[in-house]
Amino acid sequence: MSEQGPIVIVGGGHAGAQLCHALAGAGLGAQVHLVCDEDELPYQRPPLSKAFLKDTQQAVQLHRAEPWFAEAGITLHRGDAVVSIDRAAHSVRLRSGAVLPYAQLVLATGAVARTLPALPVTLVNVAALRSATDALRLRGLLDTAQQVTVLGGGFIGLEIAATARALGKQVTVLESAPRLLSRSVSPDIAEHVLATHRASGIDLLLGVKVGDFNVEGDRLASLNIDGQPHAVELLVMGIGAAPRTQLALDAGLACDNGIVVDENLRTSDPTILAIGDCACFPEHGSGRRLRLESVQNANDQARTALATLTGQPAPYRALPWFWSEQGSLRLQMAGLMPADGVRHRRTGATPASFSILHYVGERLACVESVNAPLDHMAARKLLETGKSPAPAVACDPAVALKTLA
Repeated sequence: MSEQGPIVIVGGGHAGAQLCHALAGAGLGAQVHLVCDEDELPYQRPPLSKAFLKDTQQAVQLHRAEPWFAEAGITLHRGDAVVSIDRAAHSVRLRSGAVLPYAQLVLATGAVARTLPALPVTLVNVAALRSATDALRLRGLLDTAQQVTVLGGGFIGLEIAATARALGKQVTVLESAPRLLSRSVSPDIAEHVLATHRASGIDLLLGVKVGDFNVEGDRLASLNIDGQPHAVELLVMGIGAAPRTQLALDAGLACDNGIVVDENLRTSDPTILAIGDCACFPEHGSGRRLRLESVQNANDQARTALATLTGQPAPYRALPWFWSEQGSLRLQMAGLMPADGVRHRRTGATPASFSILHYVGERLACVESVNAPLDHMAARKLLETGKSPAPAVACDPAVALKTLA
């Protein structure tokens, strides 16, 4: 394996960091160049919307300390970015002017936060959250703001809203869909999340249309909501993310809701892979194309990429799973919600604890849990092993799920 040549990884997010760890474990660290456009070492992103915002003394949590990269032989290019790929020459050019040759290239470029069209990104009281720099800025804004408007009722928007409410802020969430988390969870879970956040004092407005806005100097003064002005002290945009594909597009790689890859995570150029939030891959079994933003997907695709890079390709077939912490709520999801599934409810130890099991025919296809980690881990094991107990048995609170796994 040592003669295969340099491996350049573009992006220091979770997928890129995990691939570095995997390559180092395979004894290939000395061949790796990791290019990060941020100045920070690769860091954990999930805490940025929760604990990090609450504690002004908390630092970002690194994946690995700097000495680890040196000991592994990995060359770091921090605060730099790949600006172009020369596929014919097998090299990339960095913003600094440096040129790095590659035998194999891995794009782990991640995603960028979506913003409101035409809203100036330089306004001092408007924020989004994708990076440590974003989180530091938002933490400072939350320190002084008393009223927080969150645009978007998805995971990131609700995590920020719950955090702001825990800090004692007056919080309003604006969601254009008729319910929360409409693309992520079942109506059962969404209704429970809505009730819980409203009980905590968060004002949630559903099915609203955000129109134009009013800017005064360098500040956003108000948003037009369903034709009425809504005063804004601090606006946080949590309206999803778009895959960062421009580098791939400029290089002539196929892109469609992300960088298109095959089951081994190769792009339309077999010497270039894509992993993580930016990669659009075929789902095992159905063949439909998916792009997932999760720690699990980043971890598992890093392992699949290692197999491909070392000449031992193994198709990507990992079970998708996700989680979200929102105040008193811990949501866990495993599998993807089927459009034609039948939902069955399993009660938990308290009224605030339950799971929804989705069946397609007799097959268990997906599990969603609220504050039920033990049940969820057992149900996830059922999914991973392909076991499908009858719904009446799986939802019987007298039966421990772990005995069925």
